[in-house]
Amino acid sequence: MNETASLRARAEIDLAALRANVRVLRERAAGAQLMAVVKSDGYGHGAVPCARAARAAGATWLGTATPHEALALRAAGLDGRIMCWLWTPGGPWREAVEAGIDVSAGAMWALREAVAAARSAGRPARVQLKADTGLGRGGCQPADWPELVGAARDAERAGHLRITGLWSHFACADEPGHPSIAAQLDVYRDMVAYAEKEGVEPEVRHMANSPATLTIPEAHFDLVRTGIAMYGISPAPELGTSAELGLRPVMTLSASVALVKDAPAGHGVSYGHHYTTPADTTLGLIPVGYADGVPRHASGSGPVLVGGKVRTVAGRVAMDQFVVDLGGDRPEAGAEAVLFGPGDMGEPTAQDWAEAAGTIAYEIVTRIGARVPRVHVNETPDETAGGVPR
Repeated sequence: MNETASLRARAEIDLAALRANVRVLRERAAGAQLMAVVKSDGYGHGAVPCARAARAAGATWLGTATPHEALALRAAGLDGRIMCWLWTPGGPWREAVEAGIDVSAGAMWALREAVAAARSAGRPARVQLKADTGLGRGGCQPADWPELVGAARDAERAGHLRITGLWSHFACADEPGHPSIAAQLDVYRDMVAYAEKEGVEPEVRHMANSPATLTIPEAHFDLVRTGIAMYGISPAPELGTSAELGLRPVMTLSASVALVKDAPAGHGVSYGHHYTTPADTTLGLIPVGYADGVPRHASGSGPVLVGGKVRTVAGRVAMDQFVVDLGGDRPEAGAEAVLFGPGDMGEPTAQDWAEAAGTIAYEIVTRIGARVPRVHVNETPDETAGGVPR
């Protein structure tokens, strides 16, 4: 038995699929650069291996939410352009400046901290100004934009920073035809035009996330930021399935069946006895639970492929395990139980689990816990050695 086959559970990450997805997305955004977003440990897939694979497939930028995620990429030897955008006061601004990371500023306090870090580091900060064009989350409101742009230009003329980008984020790009899409694009164009009139010469202008990359070509500008689509998951069922979008899911989550046993009719299963066996049957114990990221909300509904058949979680998902009713079938202990994957062998997908849990597929893959080993397959020699092809 090989080492990975003996694991309690494993998340197999197909880097060949990730590289293929990046190439598909680059074709969809022809003329724009591609930022591979590897926040939240690469959406649960492993940030560093996925970043290397994305670079190998032509991604020119890497993106993270937090500065600590960006600094971890640098520490792993990833060079080239890296951007991070989720800052709080007192964050590691100087470390980011020294590491050559592009930082985001959507408020005056953030710009001041970036300038202070640049002075301390003795080198200009790379700063991207974020515009709130209607999402209502991070970013600068249009009314405050002239102050932020003016202050950034003053700091640029003083040699403290370089304004490398102007960017924003959609609220409803995953809802085709939503009126906010056109409205946000209009606001963004106006805010970019103002900044450029004031002398800003950004290297990149960007607004498109995964759904916008796939469906809103007028939003591609100089750069697209692809997150969930890079991992082969459709950003929304309304846009099409992964296969319809030309994408292949990268993660396969499986576990080894821990126990198969007989149970009589009327036997309660798991906490609260929300499931009782309707007839004499066999039960299979799957040794993963909500501590591993299996959603408790999928109790009684989550699908699992065991012994060539799709079964359903019987009763509640517990912290470390759940049960499936095998209906009299008797797979051996140690047999594979596939929770989700690309669907090639009839196994459920992350989208199936999302529907069972009443959530989105983004959450299904990102919530898989740290005690589930990531097993990366189909690495290239350059990626395995840590090199970054150019």
